[in-house]
Amino acid sequence: MTSKLTPKELERYSRQMMLPGFGEEAQQRLKSTTALVTGVGGLGGTVALYLAVAGVGKLILVRGGELRLDDMNRQILMTDDWVGKVRVDKAKETLSAINPDVEIEAVPEYVTAENVDALVQSADIALDCAHNFDERNLLNAACVRWRKPMVEAAMNSMEAYLTTIVPGKTPCLSCLFPEKPNWDRRGFGVLGIVSGTLACLAASEAIKQITRFSKPLWSQLLTMDLDGMEFAKRRPYHDPNCQVCGSLTKELKAASTGIGKNSTTEVITANSL
Repeated sequence: MTSKLTPKELERYSRQMMLPGFGEEAQQRLKSTTALVTGVGGLGGTVALYLAVAGVGKLILVRGGELRLDDMNRQILMTDDWVGKVRVDKAKETLSAINPDVEIEAVPEYVTAENVDALVQSADIALDCAHNFDERNLLNAACVRWRKPMVEAAMNSMEAYLTTIVPGKTPCLSCLFPEKPNWDRRGFGVLGIVSGTLACLAASEAIKQITRFSKPLWSQLLTMDLDGMEFAKRRPYHDPNCQVCGSLTKELKAASTGIGKNSTTEVITANSL
């Protein structure tokens, strides 16, 4: 069981606890949460930063590979002397220096079929910031399997999209993209301001999902074009026959209508983790 907020934590987070409807209860929920962040780069690293300063109790950072010089225009947790070294180790070092009260676990691996279930089971919420759809699809399917909410955030050039997925209750990533995009991880240009903007919004979605302070983008897809500063909310199709989430969606719908009352299946609400 997570301990109560310390006097230091009460002071550190006092400004956000002043928000109407937030308070100490929401802060305690953040402290009690383990968040999994995949693809700790320009997007995932900035997400992790804002979750750390908000007081999420534990962060699991997942990203294979070493830091490259061409990462440095957007990866704000990194320093120039770290080029060529394992990036998640530096991310952990930076975040621990900013907020030593947050537990940080660095996993220097890519998301794979072999590790994804253990990673998702160890967290309360996942933030999908991976650089390719292979990892994204694996994480989405695991979150559905283990009924863990997932904040889905991705960008391409000056465009981005964002949604919060609650398995069985909202469209999953496979509903959004039934045909898998062919996404070259280094095949598009990127400004740090785009990944940073999207990352702040993604962290906001996670905080809202965790604390119940405000309503996340359930069953809504926020699309952004920062070139023209155009933002829109769209209603994605929730496919009842989705190969990934269709069975769970039908199971939860049946449970909510009273069908199969003897079932021991727990119904997950949109507010729950």
